[in-house]
Amino acid sequence: MKYSHTLLFPVFAFLIFHSSYSQNLTKKATSDSISAQETQKGMTTWQMIKYDGASVYGSVKNAYTQPFRWKEKDWATFGGIMGGTLTLLALDEPANDYFLDQGEDIPSGVREVAFRFGKPLVNYGLTTSVYALGLITKNQKIRKTGVLLIASATAGGLLQTFSKTLVGRARPLTDEGNLSFRFWSSEAGYHSFPSGHAILSFTTAYAIGKQFKNLWIKGGIYTLGMLSPVSRLWSGAHWLTDVVLGVALSVVIVDGIDNYLTKKERYVHYEKKNKIRWNLNLGAGRLGVIGTF
Repeated sequence: MKYSHTLLFPVFAFLIFHSSYSQNLTKKATSDSISAQETQKGMTTWQMIKYDGASVYGSVKNAYTQPFRWKEKDWATFGGIMGGTLTLLALDEPANDYFLDQGEDIPSGVREVAFRFGKPLVNYGLTTSVYALGLITKNQKIRKTGVLLIASATAGGLLQTFSKTLVGRARPLTDEGNLSFRFWSSEAGYHSFPSGHAILSFTTAYAIGKQFKNLWIKGGIYTLGMLSPVSRLWSGAHWLTDVVLGVALSVVIVDGIDNYLTKKERYVHYEKKNKIRWNLNLGAGRLGVIGTF
C-alpha cells in the first residue's frame, strides 16, 4: 500500500465539487423569478446561445474554485473519502477477476452499446442534441438540461484527462497490479485512473435522470448510464476504484453545477404553486373550514 498516496490528487480533485454538492440552496423572491423569465422570453436565438455559453463558463469556473471556499466539514469529508478509497484498493484485484469471468457471458451487442455510450463522440452528440432541442423549441427547461450536460461533461472531462496523465496508473490488462504507476505518462496502458467512460456516461445519465420525478424512469436511465462503467470492468480496462470514483465524481459534478444554476437563477421554469386560503365558516347549525383555491 506504499503507493496509495498516488491517488491523493484525483481524490482531492473529487472533493473540488463537494461544497457545491452539499449546499442547502434557497430561492429568491417570486418576483425576481418572474423577472428572470420575462427577460429570457424576448431573447433571439443568438442571445440565448451567448447566455447559455456564459452559464456553462460560470458553472465550470464555480466547480473548480470550490476548494477556496471549503470549510471544516469539507475537509472532514475529504478524510472520509480517502479512507473509503484505501478500502476499495484492497478489493481491486479480486473484483477484476470476478468481472472478467462475468464478461465472457455478456452478449457482444450489449458490450458494444455500453462501450459506445461512454465514448466522447457519441456522448457529446447526445448532449448537444438535447441543448439544440431546447434552443429550437425555446424551452427553458430543456435548455437548462443541455447546459447542465455540457458544463458537467466539460468539467468532468477535463479533470479525468489531466488526472489520467498525471497519475499514470497501470490498467489491469498490463498485468502489473493495481499499485503500478508511471507518473505523467502518455501511454494508454497507464491511463487507468479515473475511468473516462464512467464519468461521461453516468454524468449524462444522472443529469437527464434528475429531470424526472418518476422513480422507475430515473432507475431506467441510471441503469443505462451504469452499463458503460461496468463494461470497463468486464473488459479489464479499469480497476474497481477507477469506476466507482468515476461514478461518484459524476454525481457531485452534476449536483454541484445544478445547484449553481439554481442558486444564480439562470433558468427559472417552475410554475408558481396554487395557494389555498383557509376560512372559518360559522352559521346557524354549522361550523366548518372552507379552503379556497
